[in-house]
Amino acid sequence: MFDFFSQKFSSLFFRLENEKYLTEDSIKEALEQVQDVLLEADVPYPVVQSFLQLLKKEVVGSKIIGSLKPAEQLLKTVQNEIVAFLGGEASLFSFTSPSIIMVMGLQGSGKTTTLGKLAFKIKKDAAKNHITKKIVLASVDFYRPAAIDQLEVLANRVGVDFYRAQSKDPVAASKEILSYYKDYAYDVLLLDTAGRLHIDNSMLQELQEIDAAVQPHCKLLVLDSMTGQESLVCAKAFVDTVDFRGAVLTKMDSDTRGGAAFSFRYSLKKPIVFIGEGEDIADLNQFFPDRAAERILGMGDIRSLIERAEEKIAYDDQKKAEKALNMGVFSLQDFADQMSMMNKLGSLSQVFKYMPDMGVKLSSDMIEKGEVELVKFSAIISSMTLKERLNPAILNDSRKKRIVLGSGVVSEDVEKLLKRFEEAKQYVKLLNKFNPH
Repeated sequence: MFDFFSQKFSSLFFRLENEKYLTEDSIKEALEQVQDVLLEADVPYPVVQSFLQLLKKEVVGSKIIGSLKPAEQLLKTVQNEIVAFLGGEASLFSFTSPSIIMVMGLQGSGKTTTLGKLAFKIKKDAAKNHITKKIVLASVDFYRPAAIDQLEVLANRVGVDFYRAQSKDPVAASKEILSYYKDYAYDVLLLDTAGRLHIDNSMLQELQEIDAAVQPHCKLLVLDSMTGQESLVCAKAFVDTVDFRGAVLTKMDSDTRGGAAFSFRYSLKKPIVFIGEGEDIADLNQFFPDRAAERILGMGDIRSLIERAEEKIAYDDQKKAEKALNMGVFSLQDFADQMSMMNKLGSLSQVFKYMPDMGVKLSSDMIEKGEVELVKFSAIISSMTLKERLNPAILNDSRKKRIVLGSGVVSEDVEKLLKRFEEAKQYVKLLNKFNPH
């Protein structure tokens, strides 16, 4: 979603870069291009017009602030309006105890997987504060084959409890699950509900009855961001009948154009609470409107990348890498350790999405080539002895031949790794030169 927007908006502001003044003509052309981008992203036409009216009100007749160039001023204004459109402040979600969270959505939206991700997040956040929360997952989805089995697998994977209701009637089962939750004094109950291929009256009636029986503290609606405007129609039906606190947008790492994300908060006056950006159980992130706006405009999201690194890379590993860099002693073992840490952050394409303009400047072919290269480098270093990793200068022809055979690469790949390593060493020396200790 962010890739689509950032590519479109980056090219727009690049064309305005050399403008000395924002004339009526240049503003008109820019606003027309913003309109085209939003419509192409499947943002509903009335929403586009509302956004443009707000934008026009801020841009037309505004004074240039300080040393900002006209194009920079327009960029800043668009950024501010996108943040406001996406909800302004982040809707911070705290999981209090005891708490019953009911998750709803259409079939195929990623509802059950999201439930597992929520359980993982609650458990992880509690552990950070040295708290152990007693969590149970349960489901009343008796329509989709193996839906309950899937939830049980996720519960085991996360390391939380699971309860399978004996009753096959959704409302009776929900009452049974509620009793189990109370009898065993759980802190959190995460309840999965049935999804359908489309909204119908029987589905909504059933959800209303389950809602009345369980009386959840919080209801979350899971929406597939790839469905565009259809997801807004779906959300509207839930608002009018069962209602909910906020939304979880899934598949945000896909090629979706993001119209639903852009329109949701403005259209329904409900916050986006979380976004799913991957298949891993940990790939559920808090939604921050300001960070989303930065990524939409190609500015990257370094804050989220740092948080991702702190979460996925052990503190001791971070300090070890920092020490190696500060001392200026950089071996192939350090090089391998850094590649391992990079892998924990995700693929190159995932990491580059957080970097300013990286997704625009690097083609998918270039990124894919880089990922293949890293896999080869890892195999090569794994085929070396520790002595060779710590002192690559001893790598003579016979040692290199052994490494080629052991790693399944060609000799050119070994030479390329050594060249990259030497470049990295020079970079480390340069950093230490300008950052003395």
